[in-house]
Amino acid sequence: MIEVKNLNLSFGQGSQHNQVLFDVNLAVRGGEIFGLVGESGSGKTTVLKCLAGLFNHCQGELHIDGQPLAHRIDRARSRCSQVQMVFQDPYGSLHPRHTVETILEEPLLIHRFEQRDRRINALLEKVGLGPQFRRRYPHQLSGGQRQRVAIARALILEPRVLLLDEPTSALDVSVQAEILNLLAELQQQDNLTYLMVTHDLGVIAHLCHRVAVMQYGRILETLDTAELTRSTEKTTYTTMLMDASRQYSRDLAVRSERMG
Repeated sequence: MIEVKNLNLSFGQGSQHNQVLFDVNLAVRGGEIFGLVGESGSGKTTVLKCLAGLFNHCQGELHIDGQPLAHRIDRARSRCSQVQMVFQDPYGSLHPRHTVETILEEPLLIHRFEQRDRRINALLEKVGLGPQFRRRYPHQLSGGQRQRVAIARALILEPRVLLLDEPTSALDVSVQAEILNLLAELQQQDNLTYLMVTHDLGVIAHLCHRVAVMQYGRILETLDTAELTRSTEKTTYTTMLMDASRQYSRDLAVRSERMG
């Protein structure tokens, strides 16, 4: 469903030239939940932005469902009916002066969908909110509710692929599991394909079928989730990530923050 071949991306020129992606190759099967994991600055979100058309000067080949993606937002790509992105910060990605109804209706108007009211109500129910949220503004919603609206906006055009940029990292720990379970349910109901960026190996183990490990703009290795949980990784860097994940304690971090 998603193919990335020899993806390279650079910024700047001359002495300011900085290459951030180096021959990235990915293949995500239809109906698969595929994770991208690595430290901050490793290039995970940059790969998503290339697929979403937010960086259009990249080099390499990008395909969705066998169809090549142009390196610019042309008429075919601007329809956005195949692939949508859910951003990390739901408050920052939703227009503060638009109601939920306006946020969901706008893409339907642009792409001339019919039965807009029915579609909005049905999708709000699907993401666990309901029609009563149509008139609310983002500031009137909790973090989890805002992310549900962001997911609904991504799904409103009925795409087959979702690009998920750390969709739970900006949420309270108590809400993260709810959003992950919602994403799992939606994927199973509609046989969606996910490419998910995350720092949390627990999220990978809970949700993903396979995972690619990135460092310094390169893919180091690709593993089945079962291989990751059995610690059969091949690179030292992946082992380091696994060790750091096992040693990290959210409760300890919270206590330390309070004491500090």
